[in-house]
Amino acid sequence: MSSPHTGAPRLARRRLGVIHLFFFTVAASAPLTVLGGGVTTTYAVTGIAGVPLSFLLLGVALGLFSVGYAAMSRYVANAGAFYSYLANGLGRETAVGGSFVALISYNAIQIGLYGLFGASIKQFVIDKTGFDMPWWAWALCCLVLVAVLGAARVDLNARVLAVFLTLEVIAVTIYDIVAFAHPAGDSVTADGLSPGKLFVHGLGAVFAFSVAAFIGFESGAIYSEECLDPKRTVARATYWAITFTAVFYALSAWAMATNVGTKNLQPAAIQAGPGLVFGLLDEHVGRTVSDLANVLFLTSVLAALLSFHNSVARYLFALGRERVLPKGLARVGVRTGGPLVGSLVQTTLALIVVVIFAISHADPILKLFTWFSGMSAVGVILLMAGTSAAVVGFFRKRTADENVWQRAIAPGLATVVLLALVVLLVVNFDSLLGTDPNSPLRWLFPALVLAAAVIGIIWGAVIRRTRPDVYDGIGRSATGFQDVEPEESAALDLSTLR
Repeated sequence: MSSPHTGAPRLARRRLGVIHLFFFTVAASAPLTVLGGGVTTTYAVTGIAGVPLSFLLLGVALGLFSVGYAAMSRYVANAGAFYSYLANGLGRETAVGGSFVALISYNAIQIGLYGLFGASIKQFVIDKTGFDMPWWAWALCCLVLVAVLGAARVDLNARVLAVFLTLEVIAVTIYDIVAFAHPAGDSVTADGLSPGKLFVHGLGAVFAFSVAAFIGFESGAIYSEECLDPKRTVARATYWAITFTAVFYALSAWAMATNVGTKNLQPAAIQAGPGLVFGLLDEHVGRTVSDLANVLFLTSVLAALLSFHNSVARYLFALGRERVLPKGLARVGVRTGGPLVGSLVQTTLALIVVVIFAISHADPILKLFTWFSGMSAVGVILLMAGTSAAVVGFFRKRTADENVWQRAIAPGLATVVLLALVVLLVVNFDSLLGTDPNSPLRWLFPALVLAAAVIGIIWGAVIRRTRPDVYDGIGRSATGFQDVEPEESAALDLSTLR
């Protein structure tokens, strides 16, 4: 397939609507994984009862980001998403730097999830059957399944994610109902939503954990080339994803705090972990429902793996199409229209890392999952801050229908808030890793994200000097901006991108 503007390869068009995109973005953040893993870990580490309020506040902050993000999505439809936004708003070298950050960040969270999946299914199978297989063997089985689905049609992927996500939401909803029906002290309190329970010592650690739970909501633009209507689909799916995840996570975290009680929350979370969810279901609903929820916990992780796999594959495709990376990455499947080579490369990278961790006998959760997801959180939030700044730059010299709130105020505020979150994440990175505050690891992983950005910027400068034709096309292969001046581009007819 070729782009109508450049003759370059393109992804299959008109396959994804708002609902498809909603499933991709929400499945990436994995609601049951967040409740059983993220929320329980946050309570265990911090002991702060105000975690539910942190989700609502982060929802507002990310909503600010989405205003400009959605406005710019009407003009830029590119599988490179953040990469193409940065190119058209802040410059091409910055875009290449951002693309390298995106690659390391989304690869990190995707690969880290194999550790969580492998360890979780290993323990579940042992408990139920006594059969003991190494975590990495389970992870490799999952990797094969993700590789097969990742090479399939993107709308098939969306249907698979839809089934998983629907079942997840049902399971978490049942948990919420049961938890509120059995409150500690026989009364439901609003402690989890009280500012006084959140704004205490350890606030930074709470936000560090909570922001990681949202990673994936911003991935809608990655599929913009495959949308039925790129002018509207990405914006609507992003707004729905933020609203749903913020409210749903806040409600579920509040339900947990209500059921356990704020005084016993930290020791209970330390002792039981995900068992706070499955134990309650086992006690009040039955072993069958509890076991089913355990299975859905595993499929939740699988859904997130598939969603992030698709994100990485499309970034690689976009960079290969514009020859920032080897052009072979731009090959798409003849029948599926998906990024075939990008999918294979992501699978290979994941395989290598899983094998390394298996050989080194490293803990799959405390090291592979925790280290990599923490690094991913820093990279993605940094990318969103840069993208918000790019929105301001993009609209500054263009005549557009968007109002000043969409063009400047909201993205400007989002830039400041998101940069503050990056600082908060880095300062509290030892909490994310579960390491000693003096451990060099707390600085190593954020440094890797920074190194990726610097290397990418340098590579962009090299391309500018050695391959000016490639440099001129950075971030523009599917936007329709190649031969159009900034003032003209805003009035460009984007109907050809549908």
